[in-house]
Amino acid sequence: MSKTLILIPSRMSAKRLPGKPLLKINNLPIIVHVVNRAKNTNLGRVVVCTEDQIIYDNVKKNGGEAILTDKNHKTGTDRIFDGFKKLDCKDVKYIINLQGDEPALNENDIINLNNFMIKHNSDIGTLAAEIKEDKILSDENIVKVISKEKLNYENFPTALNFTRKALSKIESNIYHHIGIYAYKAEILEKFFNLKQTQNEKENRLEQLRALDNSLNINIALAKTSPIGVDTEEEYLAIKKIMEYKS
Repeated sequence: MSKTLILIPSRMSAKRLPGKPLLKINNLPIIVHVVNRAKNTNLGRVVVCTEDQIIYDNVKKNGGEAILTDKNHKTGTDRIFDGFKKLDCKDVKYIINLQGDEPALNENDIINLNNFMIKHNSDIGTLAAEIKEDKILSDENIVKVISKEKLNYENFPTALNFTRKALSKIESNIYHHIGIYAYKAEILEKFFNLKQTQNEKENRLEQLRALDNSLNINIALAKTSPIGVDTEEEYLAIKKIMEYKS
């Protein structure tokens, strides 16, 4: 059986909403909600990778596992690779990188991505959701992915490009990218050792480093499109939704 490790990069110094991992929903920090969602998948060990002692302490206090990483990482992927090496897990085949600011991510979508990775023996996989509102296409804060084929719940096609730019509906096979990645352990190491590309820097999208170096990224269709927490408005919106549901 393939063994999966879920790693969650998290830091206090986000530019648009500093301190967001510890903002509370239903009296629990956002990062703890993400940890609990990951644990509920029963895919494997779940560890938060953070440079901040306060995040480490909050995760541990709420029953999660965390590890302190270097403070100088440029990307979340660099942070999870640091955590992976420090954990020294010898029997892990797949590593899932979950964003620490998506407390409402659907657990079944995470499971589905892991299953697709195993079934297709893929190097890198991610999730995308259908775009149901035109404002998502025009919002440059929202990452879009263009797939080689139209997505359905049975296929796992490759990504042609990722972009923040405003797009039109005329362009085909455009989806809302969800920031979760699954890697084969050896591919994560390969990715970490690649230099950042100009394309990646200009677009502020580290997944372009993979495409620029001919690494395929397969895409699974997600059943839900979760709200990420990047701004105060997004935090208040998801807090309202999650607290209402509870």
